[in-house]
Amino acid sequence: MSESELPITIYRLQACPFCERVVRTLTELDVDYRSRYIEPMHSARNAVKRVTGVRTVPAIIDRNTGVTMAESANIVEYLERTYGERGGQ
Repeated sequence: MSESELPITIYRLQACPFCERVVRTLTELDVDYRSRYIEPMHSARNAVKRVTGVRTVPAIIDRNTGVTMAESANIVEYLERTYGERGGQ
């Protein structure tokens, strides 16, 4: 992570395999992140709904690019496309 980059915020649940997939990708790409653990009960996930418009997790906020998104496959694709080539810079 460059010094000017802000950490990505990931909204997640404990032991959620879809959330772990995103965390694993962040770690592999050496992208700094902060976890926000949210309520397990779907109807109580107001914090993530305020940010993304949905109550599903994982969800990320990337303040470096202005991207907010949910759905692990989409997030992983975004992270690889956006941060995957940094090693060659």
